[in-house]
Amino acid sequence: MRPKDEFKEKVLDLRRVTRVVAGGKRFRFRVTLVIGDEKGRVGVGLGKGLDVQTAIGKAKVDAKKHVFKFNLKDRSIAHEIEAKFSAAHVRIKPAVKGHGLKAGGAVRVVLSLAGVKDATAKCLGRTPNKLTNALATMEALKQLQN
Repeated sequence: MRPKDEFKEKVLDLRRVTRVVAGGKRFRFRVTLVIGDEKGRVGVGLGKGLDVQTAIGKAKVDAKKHVFKFNLKDRSIAHEIEAKFSAAHVRIKPAVKGHGLKAGGAVRVVLSLAGVKDATAKCLGRTPNKLTNALATMEALKQLQN
């Protein structure tokens, strides 16, 4: 009997990546995974493996290494934040109670697993890459720590 894990997890992105060798192409899977306890702790991890299950396992271990905590203010965030990671640019604004989480894509997944229930978010960068958008959201939430 293993104890129940405190974190909820969500696979954000699953890609088949290739490496070209002398005999042809070697396929591996790359997984981007978000974990959070919906109480202000969240982490994003990346894992690669020969099959999907090993990649998910490695991504979960990596996400647990990168978990950090921030303070929620009445189901929302304390103030407006904006952050950039690589080509991704994200802006997150707090909202009144009952407003709901108005965000899309990777930003929505990260915020919901972090426990933010009322906020508005916008991806300002042009990149559709879920990994960089998730990491930009993490950078924005790290500004709340200070």
